[in-house]
Amino acid sequence: MRLSTAAARSAAALAFALAMPGVARADPCTAPLPPAGTAFSGVVRYVGDGDSLCVGPRGHPDRWIEVRLGDFNAPELNEPGGRRAKELLRRVAMGRPLVCKAGRRSYDRVVALCTLGGRAVGEVLRRQGGQEGGR
Repeated sequence: MRLSTAAARSAAALAFALAMPGVARADPCTAPLPPAGTAFSGVVRYVGDGDSLCVGPRGHPDRWIEVRLGDFNAPELNEPGGRRAKELLRRVAMGRPLVCKAGRRSYDRVVALCTLGGRAVGEVLRRQGGQEGGR
């Protein structure tokens, strides 16, 4: 099957955009959100920004829960310090197990208080030099 010139250009543009660092992509967190007060745990599988991540079992993205940290308010990615905040959360938490307690919902995420090795994630981020100041 041969693509038209327009289709080939569109495909090339899409491939280029996906390869570009900093281009927003949909996150892979698709599990239903737990009700407030529910305890849940999992390994950090994805970091969206400096205060959002997904936890869940390896190989089962349909069970990854999208979490907005309830005890840390990082700058947005497009704000000064936003990329640094995301990198810090990635370094601190990616691939490590968290234990969380669900609170309210915020958009398509659950706001949760999470611990890493028995310490609040927000505390760990602040001790590592994380700066707050997001919306």
